[in-house]
Amino acid sequence: MTRRHLFKLLVVVAVVVAAVIVYRSLGRYTWEEVRISVAAIPLSNLLSAFGFVIASYVCLSGFDWLAVRYAGKPLSFPRTLLASFTALSIGHNVGMAALSSGAVRYRFYSRWGLSPEQVAKVIVFCGFTVAIGLEMLAGIALLSSPNGRGDMLGLSGTASVVLALVILSLPGSYLIICWRVRRSLVIGRWSFDPPPLRLALGQVVVGTLNFACVAGAIHQLLLAVSEVRFLEVATAYVTSNIAALISHVPGGLGVLEATMLGLLPASGTIGALVAFRVLYFFVPLLIGVPTLIASEAYFRRRQTPLTEQTAA
Repeated sequence: MTRRHLFKLLVVVAVVVAAVIVYRSLGRYTWEEVRISVAAIPLSNLLSAFGFVIASYVCLSGFDWLAVRYAGKPLSFPRTLLASFTALSIGHNVGMAALSSGAVRYRFYSRWGLSPEQVAKVIVFCGFTVAIGLEMLAGIALLSSPNGRGDMLGLSGTASVVLALVILSLPGSYLIICWRVRRSLVIGRWSFDPPPLRLALGQVVVGTLNFACVAGAIHQLLLAVSEVRFLEVATAYVTSNIAALISHVPGGLGVLEATMLGLLPASGTIGALVAFRVLYFFVPLLIGVPTLIASEAYFRRRQTPLTEQTAA
């Protein structure tokens, strides 16, 4: 099987798995439970949360916009928006994002002139941006907690500050490397070319904004049932996201809810989390899958005349 056919197979598998995930995920709740949970949240909170969801996906497309420049093949923002949204709307639900969303990214970017090596650089760059965003938001949330205490994690004020500084030292070290190092870093069989400082700074900004927007969406929904603070939500979300990434469960299904409920116990919290999963995972998925199918048909139609012309 050629590499091209392998990636086509991965795209098909991603679409099928995404459809199964939607069915099984919604199967955990009755439609009546979903309806009641969402109905209990004021429309203003739902709209505000969805606004943060849209902002998050715009930030995620910023990951790709920076990444294609790092790979040496700049593309317009509309193109990176299309590729990023379609890939991540599926990857967020399927899990194993480097593989699932990576396969979808390859379908788009290879048609726009990126080589397999350049697409790999895009995927690695976006992965670094995810890590940087999580670290920045976690560090900021810990430092900004009332009286310097990491109350959500049961830490003392001193321990909270020390942990925050350790976490923030990671993106800080990354920026220093990108500023000072002009050669490939080799660790065993793995090598990494540090991006220019301007791109690294862009990673810090859009990475942090993305996760702040996600936390903002959850916060708006939780405000309908409790007086929880944004920093509490941000800390809980970072913790649950790390747990979901470690578990590799598709879409963090169950892991996100379990961790958030453990850190933010409140009556009605599950309703807010159900609404969040619908807004952030299922709605984009229901748009992303048809978009992928439509794009495949569009590119196939464009390639057919060229194939016929070559054969003639």
